[in-house]
Amino acid sequence: MIFLGLDPGTIRIGYGVVAREGASFRYRAGGILDVSGNLHERLSQIEPSLKKLVRQFRPDMAIIETLIFAKNKKTAMQVAEGRGALIATLVRCGLPLIELAPSSVKAAVAGSGNASKQAVAKMVWYTLQMPPPEESLVDDATDALALAIAGALHYTHPQYTSSKRSP
Repeated sequence: MIFLGLDPGTIRIGYGVVAREGASFRYRAGGILDVSGNLHERLSQIEPSLKKLVRQFRPDMAIIETLIFAKNKKTAMQVAEGRGALIATLVRCGLPLIELAPSSVKAAVAGSGNASKQAVAKMVWYTLQMPPPEESLVDDATDALALAIAGALHYTHPQYTSSKRSP
């Protein structure tokens, strides 16, 4: 199965594509969605950019990070608007969707819900059986790969597949 992880942000939206083959994970792609300009322009570009990604990699499921409490209300609202555009596009594409909290992703990938970004990134590349890239992927892309891995682990968990599987 192919899993698409999405890490929404105010300026950049990270994506990570991972294939799960039995107990193994394979890196397919990681990067930043092609959106630019002011907030309204970026929001309008999410759908075509995400649809292009979906057509290219044909994921079976998408995983998006839940919105965490932010001290800056303006930032939280902008991230929420981006999440809304991502979720609406995924629904229009017919992709099943899992939403995971950052602590759940950290626990699944690094073994602790309090793991540092560096510990999660290290485990992402270990899980994908790859050395970290020479030119480090932007944190958002690495976070999205962690989401894809965590989503694959969550989705294939017997408890999830028996009672919580998305249609």
